[in-house]
Amino acid sequence: MATIDSRPTDRAGQFLTGVGLFVRALGMYVRQPRLMLLGAIPALISAALFVAAYALLVYFVLDLAALFTPFADDWSDGWRTLVRGIVVLALLGLGGLLVVLTFTAVTLLVGDPFYEKISEQVEEWFGGVSDECEAPWWRSLGRSLADSARLLGTTLLIAVPLLVIGLIPVVGQLTAAVLGALVGGWFLALELVGVPFSRRGLTLADRRRILKQHRPVAQGFGTAVFLCFLIPLGAVLTMPAAVIGGTLLARRVLGLPVEPPAAAPAVGPGR
Repeated sequence: MATIDSRPTDRAGQFLTGVGLFVRALGMYVRQPRLMLLGAIPALISAALFVAAYALLVYFVLDLAALFTPFADDWSDGWRTLVRGIVVLALLGLGGLLVVLTFTAVTLLVGDPFYEKISEQVEEWFGGVSDECEAPWWRSLGRSLADSARLLGTTLLIAVPLLVIGLIPVVGQLTAAVLGALVGGWFLALELVGVPFSRRGLTLADRRRILKQHRPVAQGFGTAVFLCFLIPLGAVLTMPAAVIGGTLLARRVLGLPVEPPAAAPAVGPGR
């Protein structure tokens, strides 16, 4: 595989490099109106579904808090309100974490043809794919569904301890928020490199193994995407940029160029 520029050796520098990949992807995205339109369609469809689901959570969250804290029924109003208020915040935080993570998985599935095209275009900008593995669409879809289900299952296992941590007043909620961003960022990175990895015949296990070798970079990229997705409409507006960034991240960790070939200066994003 082709070599690339030297990389920072410190973890903080590599983390910032990952953040920089997403910032760069955003710049490429806003200079390509066609990609913006192409990528917005599946994101809007998924957003409508998830807004409705989260609205249901908000509507029933007080009932859920009471359901989870029956032991507080006989407490004084002040203590009961405090405990259930903490549970409400924890449930809303957990719901937000799951929305961010499952939004990416569902949107990638809904918009597979769209995001496949975007990722393919990015690959072409930076030299193409020499080891592309062609697979029938139904096989690719089946693999994507299975991978997304496994990632979601792992996310749920991790989200439960975060919910418990979030029940600790003040400190617990801050800790859960930071850990949620880091954990969520890691799983988003795993999701977003799925298309370019699958294009090369690589599996979810390959994604985990290779990204672990470049964890600070992957973590920086994924955390930046996660925080951006928390902004209202952020996920809808920047999902295509996240796909672009995921392709750049995949090429980087696979040792492939992430700069346009010098012999073809007229080809590239924004040209």
